[in-house]
Amino acid sequence: MSKTAIINYLTGHGIIAIVRADGGGDDLVRVVEAVMEGGVRCIEVTMTTPGALQCIEAASAKLAGADVCIGVGTVLDAETARLAILAGAQYVVTPVTVAEVIAMAHRYGKPCLPGAWTPTEIFRAWELGGDIIKVFPATVGGLEYIKAVRGPLPQIPLCPTGGVDLDNLADFVKAGVVAIGVGGNLVSKKLMEARDFKGLSENAKRYADALAKARAGV
Repeated sequence: MSKTAIINYLTGHGIIAIVRADGGGDDLVRVVEAVMEGGVRCIEVTMTTPGALQCIEAASAKLAGADVCIGVGTVLDAETARLAILAGAQYVVTPVTVAEVIAMAHRYGKPCLPGAWTPTEIFRAWELGGDIIKVFPATVGGLEYIKAVRGPLPQIPLCPTGGVDLDNLADFVKAGVVAIGVGGNLVSKKLMEARDFKGLSENAKRYADALAKARAGV
């Protein structure tokens, strides 16, 4: 997909499931599959996960042609962004704003979601070319903070990450964010450690259903 198509895919599906595991191996690919099967189609594998690049490569190959968009998260430098993209990552997510990472993602035709928190950081990340700005940690300030930021900066597409769950998802959607990032609340470490792939799929389905209802105004 082109960069624009990937951005449209991310905002169209609206939930980015964040896979952050303590171990690697074949189970990581199965985790990605389980989340996809539950209806959450945008899945970010963080670089803090052992074997993240191998997981991205294996999952991208196995799920080629499937309705899924696999990205890489917790990227701190351009070299890592490049390796992840070559492994198959379709988008790059960072916890902080690094200009070189944004430039590297764009060099390969991929969108970048740089992390920022204060209004100044958010604006700078957007000026540097961030395609969607990851507001992190959204646990600090929460929904009211997102509303406050969107007041003077309505043109900047925001993706709050951290602190979004089934109870407040609809409120974030109503606040005008273009997507949400969800880690442990969706991709539970407990379920991953138990190899409960069915449970992961069911959890993903709950989030996908909640987003659909929120966007429909139900």
